[in-house]
Amino acid sequence: MTRPHIHTIHHSHFGWDNSLTPTHHAAPGDTLEFTIQDASGGQLTEHSTSADVPNFDFSLTNPVNGPVYIEGAEPGDVLSVEILDFQESACSSAAWGWTGIIPGFGLLADEFTDPWLHISRYDRQSVRFTPEITLPTRPFTGTIGVAPAGAGPHSVVPPRRVGGNLDIRDLTRGAKLYLPVEVPGALFSVGDTHACQGDGEVCGTAVETAMNVQLKFNLVKAANYSAPRFEVPASAMPAVDAKGYYATTGVGPDLYAAAQDAIRAMIDHLGREYRLDPQLAYALCSVAVDLKISEIVDAPNWLVSAYLPKGIFG
Repeated sequence: MTRPHIHTIHHSHFGWDNSLTPTHHAAPGDTLEFTIQDASGGQLTEHSTSADVPNFDFSLTNPVNGPVYIEGAEPGDVLSVEILDFQESACSSAAWGWTGIIPGFGLLADEFTDPWLHISRYDRQSVRFTPEITLPTRPFTGTIGVAPAGAGPHSVVPPRRVGGNLDIRDLTRGAKLYLPVEVPGALFSVGDTHACQGDGEVCGTAVETAMNVQLKFNLVKAANYSAPRFEVPASAMPAVDAKGYYATTGVGPDLYAAAQDAIRAMIDHLGREYRLDPQLAYALCSVAVDLKISEIVDAPNWLVSAYLPKGIFG
């Protein structure tokens, strides 16, 4: 069976700005395909090394495709974005992705100060992070949103109430995202595709890669959501828990500091148990370990846990 023609959006831009001219108009119920570059905007290739990281130009990071004008969308509405499918290896002959440690960026930026880069290969089922470590492929778009009402441009780096760099790994095939609309037409854009990521993306990058993604749009009129919401089907949950998890924790009155402590402990565990060097362990925490708030009510201290799926080790 041949797939019906779906209009593909290639044009990309940097930053959120409600003054940008839409590249396409779509009606509720339409499906569009987006050809997305990796988060480096093509600055890094499958042959890049750690020596290329210091030349990274942040002004060219996280290009997003769009904006798309959604007919009938008005401030106060909610744009429903159903994530239908991904095609790996959208912009290259082989599916590959990069994970980097960029000086000054990440949860433990003060401790990991040297540039570092790692290339992974993957297919629709698995990411070969190292010969000994295999992760399930779980594609999603890290940056997805609509234009804010305030005059732009606005950076794509932080998340916003209208979406943006959300980095929610559960926004994979079958998920549905609801975005508050602030400007007529919503002006939707999307980018920053990942092959997989752990909750928290602690070193600042996932397995960053180029992909095509198909999205279906609808409107919920006058819903007036205060921030994004989403639905995740049961089939989208990871299937790597057959061997259980090993978890470390961080405890204290500051959630950020507790998260740092939990990851430091996990890096220590990965070094002791699997003999991973600290940089590789930190990167693995970013692409496979899930940070969770286990307790935030028993003052004065809160508890953050870091979950490592043991099934990723061959």
